[in-house]
Amino acid sequence: MAGLPPGISVHPVHGLPEFAPGDDLAAAIAGAAPWLDDDDVLVVTSKIVSKVEGNLVRVEPGTDRETARQRAIDAETVRVVARRGPLRIVETRHGWVVAAAGIDASNVAADALVLLPADADESARRLRARLRELLGVDVAVVVSDTFGRPWRDGVTDVAIGAAGLPALVDHRGAVDAHGNRLETTQVAVVDELAAAGDLVKGKLGGVPVAVVRGLHVEAPEPDEGTRPLVRLGAGDLFATGTRDLVGSRRTATALAHRDGALAAVTEAFRTAVAALPEFPVVFRYGSEDGDDADVVDVHLADPITPVTSLALGAVVGAALVQLQAEGWATRWEPAGTFGGASLAGRLWLGRTPT
Repeated sequence: MAGLPPGISVHPVHGLPEFAPGDDLAAAIAGAAPWLDDDDVLVVTSKIVSKVEGNLVRVEPGTDRETARQRAIDAETVRVVARRGPLRIVETRHGWVVAAAGIDASNVAADALVLLPADADESARRLRARLRELLGVDVAVVVSDTFGRPWRDGVTDVAIGAAGLPALVDHRGAVDAHGNRLETTQVAVVDELAAAGDLVKGKLGGVPVAVVRGLHVEAPEPDEGTRPLVRLGAGDLFATGTRDLVGSRRTATALAHRDGALAAVTEAFRTAVAALPEFPVVFRYGSEDGDDADVVDVHLADPITPVTSLALGAVVGAALVQLQAEGWATRWEPAGTFGGASLAGRLWLGRTPT
């Protein structure tokens, strides 16, 4: 039988101890894997990084562990993206969007919870440098954690820290075999390595480190770690979960002009009226001309009555939420007095000044 062609192999690192704060992680790995070689990629479970760095929350005696976990989630959360019952998908202070802020209650003593590493990229850099000192080898390091995926059941490991290799391999501008130019393809190679490592680490096997051999990549300069993977701000199409969209809206006290205001507010009111057909309200839209570019006057075609006022509130409220979902900052100013005029209120929209 002909030999296998060159490829990539994944190997577990056995014989590692149960780690505690202050332990020398690099020395333990060097002792268990003296066979590490240049160009190897070390995939390290974030939990042991957090343990040796002391990034733990102690559960005090008599404290309900789940209550302590929820408090820890609160402390690590900068934004709630979605929730259902006790489950919360949140953005952490690291920029990751993950269930329960990545806080883990498994494979740890009952009196502790494990947080994500404070800076997993820096942890990967330190581990890489220390292994160079101990073994004289130039390895890359990926710190991995287990994430769920939107619209797919099951979990997989992804990279939350990296050193010595690019997070993304950019193929944009390249031409495929059929002559098509690639426009958007960036491969998250560190995530692929994290998932590959988990095939031999597993969730219950007590193997927190794996080595991927056969992948040859150049260390980037500067080494940005996993920061290029974070998609937030304008690039995030799923920034707000449906249950939290209304609660995330705040009245903008100051606004700056943003192009496309008329088109955005028109579409928002069309959506609101379509969603609330039982409130037949007619609006006339303002203009983007002149100084009032970001102002829309809302008029009622019918006299002001309790019924039409209810309709106005329902549809304007739905439009404001729609605009919030599209990233617009808004302020609604109801008419001070109606006095027979059709003007019901004025909607200001734009962006928050920087």
